[in-house]
Amino acid sequence: MSANKDIIKKLAGEFDLKLWQVENTVELIDADNTIPFIARYRKEQTGEIDDQKLRDLNDRLEYLRNLEDRKQQVRNTLTEQGNLTDELSAALTAAVTLTEVEDIYRPFKPKRRTRATMAMEKGLGPLADLIFAQELTNLKAEAVKYIDAEKGVNSKADALAGASDIIAEKISDDPACRTMAREMTQNTGKITSRVSKKAATENPDNAAVYEMYFDYSEPVKHIAGHRILAINRGENEGYLKVNIEAPEDKIIAGLKRLFIKSNPATLNFMQSALEDSYKRLTAPAVEREIRSMLTEKAEEGAIIVFAKNLRQLLMQPPVKDHVVLAIDPGFRTGCKLAVVDETGKVLETGVIFCTISKDTTPSKRTLKQMIDRHKVSILAIGNGTASRETELVVVELLKETDSKAQYIIVNEAGASVYSASKLGAEEFPDFDVALRSAVSIGRRLQDPLAELVKIDPKSIGIGQYQHDMNQKRLSTALSGVVETCVNNVGVDLNTASPSLLSYVAGVSPAIAKNILAFREENGKFKSRAQLLKVGKLGPKAFEQCAGFLRIPGAENPLDNTAVHPESYKVAESYLKISDDKTDYETIAERLGVGVPTLRDIVQELEKPGRDPRDELPPVLLRSDVLAMEDLTEGMVLTGTVRNVIDFGAFVDIGVHQDGLVHISQISGQGRFIKHPLEAVQIGDVVNVKVLSVDIKKKRISLSMRDVKSTDVTP
Repeated sequence: MSANKDIIKKLAGEFDLKLWQVENTVELIDADNTIPFIARYRKEQTGEIDDQKLRDLNDRLEYLRNLEDRKQQVRNTLTEQGNLTDELSAALTAAVTLTEVEDIYRPFKPKRRTRATMAMEKGLGPLADLIFAQELTNLKAEAVKYIDAEKGVNSKADALAGASDIIAEKISDDPACRTMAREMTQNTGKITSRVSKKAATENPDNAAVYEMYFDYSEPVKHIAGHRILAINRGENEGYLKVNIEAPEDKIIAGLKRLFIKSNPATLNFMQSALEDSYKRLTAPAVEREIRSMLTEKAEEGAIIVFAKNLRQLLMQPPVKDHVVLAIDPGFRTGCKLAVVDETGKVLETGVIFCTISKDTTPSKRTLKQMIDRHKVSILAIGNGTASRETELVVVELLKETDSKAQYIIVNEAGASVYSASKLGAEEFPDFDVALRSAVSIGRRLQDPLAELVKIDPKSIGIGQYQHDMNQKRLSTALSGVVETCVNNVGVDLNTASPSLLSYVAGVSPAIAKNILAFREENGKFKSRAQLLKVGKLGPKAFEQCAGFLRIPGAENPLDNTAVHPESYKVAESYLKISDDKTDYETIAERLGVGVPTLRDIVQELEKPGRDPRDELPPVLLRSDVLAMEDLTEGMVLTGTVRNVIDFGAFVDIGVHQDGLVHISQISGQGRFIKHPLEAVQIGDVVNVKVLSVDIKKKRISLSMRDVKSTDVTP
């Protein structure tokens, strides 16, 4: 109980919250309430902590509880060993990281057979203790006493060598030694990378990606996360040799001050043992720790960027009330076509071969017939192989027919993953893989959130180095983002797929399938109350999910809002109030509800069924196309941000190849930003100036600095 109070106090300080906020939040989490539910429907208890802060607090709570558990495990083990002292107990209590706890436990941790343990087995422990105390007057005379041929100690040199091994391990295991070596390496050490023989001989073309790291050095404390991830990948692929260069002389000098006394009889011996300790034991271990720490920090940074990008991608405004002709481009197998109506229903499919035939007339005829037959207003073209060639045909068609239809290039990353998945096969058993991909491209334009939840977030094509990092941590973070987005938007209970339903707070994949089965057996849901008839969906799950599920045309209009069933009576009472409705505090007190909850209820009553994505800027549609060859230095264009990474942003300017706006070219007028996400995010429509074009390498360099809309090239 005391530990829990300490944790709550610590969390309050770290997150700048009041104690009661943290206490209530922890209590809600421990009662198995979901983060979306707590964020939306328990604002009074938490003091209106937002969902992201709640997730961060929950992660930190888990870490601190694991830390306390580990402290207790170590304390129990030391007690059983008879090694727990008041000093060690105090050190454990004061430890604030798992690394500190492990440093304290290291000297007492059961070890594999080492040179030191073998020396101990030979009975050389007492000799090592005497030497380490540095009070002997005749080292060699003392060593002679430990010669024992039966134990394998055949000479005083053998005895001293064994004692040296024991002392080296003793020094290396000391927390003060590890702390000093770690801190000095972190503060003044350098990480270096060199080209490997494999890079120079086996795969020089592939290795060229890491050319900037062939002879690279940077201080450990300054190196950016994306460079750590790049170096790690280069090392894993065998193209780089990576090391940490520590300030060895300074560290050894510091360790000598800690462990060596000025006793002439033992001075040289102790110095030699200490240097061996650092070079053979401590330095390699500290290098591994620092590499691991740098990687973990880099991964956390990359996950944060990935999560923010994913959130923006999922929350892109849906293109509603449009019939869409989706095209999955291809060469040999042709371009697969799928027309989907305003609800995402597939109306027609087909195939054209406009990218390999010189005569595109038949393909254009097919496209025009489908456009006219279904009154298509938008063509969605996947950005994969043959996208450029397909786009040219579409633009020619639109010009030749004076059609009012427009087109957009849709990022098809992950569409092929969905198409080949079990889910894709279940949805469209009669379609081949490419046709399913075309449907996915069209639907992700109409409703990005509903379609993209069917795909593993790592396959969506945003972020950086996502396949190199801790997959469990990445999946947890990205699942949290998807869950937040789904619950912020709300889900139509009568049309949602099991994939979408499974991200609703309180709805497991099993419950999602049961909801679908109930819907198929009994028809559309007419009220939220019917959810309680769904298998495995009990009162707790209902409490968590009900407010996030919508039923358009329900018997009770509140079932199509974010008003939770527990607040229906409050909402109905509010509607009956005829006097001034602006004094929320007075009304909230009269209705017996908190002001934040009342404010949310009123907002829903004013805009029932509101989709927060509708308030975002619409997507950028096109009717013409440029080629990289058409670009000239100084040209100003309008584009859409497709991805944001640590060193810049990639912008689609309509030439198939996205251009890079380096972080140094994002903000003008003297404004400094630490990360591109401070200025841009996925989906932003921005004006950019062309700085350079490298057609051979397919690279476009862009700038956003001081570019105005009036500068856009006609």
